[in-house]
Amino acid sequence: MPRGRPTSTSKPTSTPLKRVLSPDHKTSTPPSRQSKRLKSSPAGKVTPKKSQYFSHSPSSASEPESEIEAEASGYEDEDASASALSTPAESEGEESEEYVSSEEEDKKSKRRRSGGKGKGGSVKKVANGVAATAATIMQKGKELWRPGVRSDLAPGEEVFIKLPKARGDGGVKYKEGVIHPNTMAFLGDLKENNDREWLKIHDADYRQSKKDFDAFVEKMTEKLVGIDETIPELPPKDLTFRIYRDIRFSSDPTPYKTHFSAAWSRTGRKGPYAAYYVQIKPSGSFFGGGLWCPEAAPLAAMRRAIDKKSQKLKTVLLEPAMRKEFLGGIPNDEKKATKALCEHNKDNALKTKPKGYDAENPNIALLRLRNYTLGRKLRDEEVVGDTGPEKVASLMKVLMPFVCLPSSSAVDVAPPTLSQP
Repeated sequence: MPRGRPTSTSKPTSTPLKRVLSPDHKTSTPPSRQSKRLKSSPAGKVTPKKSQYFSHSPSSASEPESEIEAEASGYEDEDASASALSTPAESEGEESEEYVSSEEEDKKSKRRRSGGKGKGGSVKKVANGVAATAATIMQKGKELWRPGVRSDLAPGEEVFIKLPKARGDGGVKYKEGVIHPNTMAFLGDLKENNDREWLKIHDADYRQSKKDFDAFVEKMTEKLVGIDETIPELPPKDLTFRIYRDIRFSSDPTPYKTHFSAAWSRTGRKGPYAAYYVQIKPSGSFFGGGLWCPEAAPLAAMRRAIDKKSQKLKTVLLEPAMRKEFLGGIPNDEKKATKALCEHNKDNALKTKPKGYDAENPNIALLRLRNYTLGRKLRDEEVVGDTGPEKVASLMKVLMPFVCLPSSSAVDVAPPTLSQP
């Protein structure tokens, strides 16, 4: 017969055999558990607190049936440890509950000492900032949400607030190329509310006013091309200036300009050439032209032209229309005309002679200048309405010889890709 496992005719017992420990036997916690418990238990004295999750009923502990069954068991050490640890299990539960409670107390004490710093403090600061901003808006009377309004929204529903529409035309229809009164009204409101939130709410008014000004610039380009043949016909985006201010090095934190402006030169609003400039603003519109803040090369070319042919500049200044519109109606006198030009550009003029020129030069007053511009203010009625384009076009025609003079002097420093006259 093949060798196999011996068979037994005895009936297997239904209950596992366990060894009964004597009452005098002293049980102890295994060393491994003791070390873990010592490491995890918090330092210091804590108040014991019995946990409800570690309570055991006396009936739950099962006792061995006999000594024979206990001796026949192969897991006597494990079962003995389990039965011996029935009481320490409760103490372990108590200690773990004490450890959790002590951790919570430590966290609370740290929060009290830090004074609400960290994430909670930053959240409070953000909330306080939002509340302050909301209070400021409420004081201005510009709030979008008003208290006491019920939405009665069902779960999943949303509320969409329509932005304010652009103001009505007030009975005056918009015309292509003509400044509408609403454009001036918008710029006046922007001056009183120069902040991003206000402009975001009144974006429709801004876009309508910007479109009105762009149409005006496009019409003035058509007129100027017929007056000065050196000016190319460019789209408004290459002629108009942005409404955003550069506040990086300014003490004025307001983010927007309170006027619309544009410039025309041989290269658009930028370049080394003299330009025509127009600005519209309530009670502050302006038209002018010339060489404004030039770089070193164009400025040197202009000074060379004045030193060699100063009479050409003086002849332009003595024109009757020039003296009437831009020089305050002075008489036909070269010295007074020169003085008026120097007075107009005195802000950043040199205190001494420029390098390379003699202090006794008869044109030293003109050579000290670093800007060569002329301009005049415009009343609102000269800009708004049908008379606006015609008035600005007439001033462009008067100023054209003055603008072309520095432009012709800067030809030798122009980029080679540009067409020269």
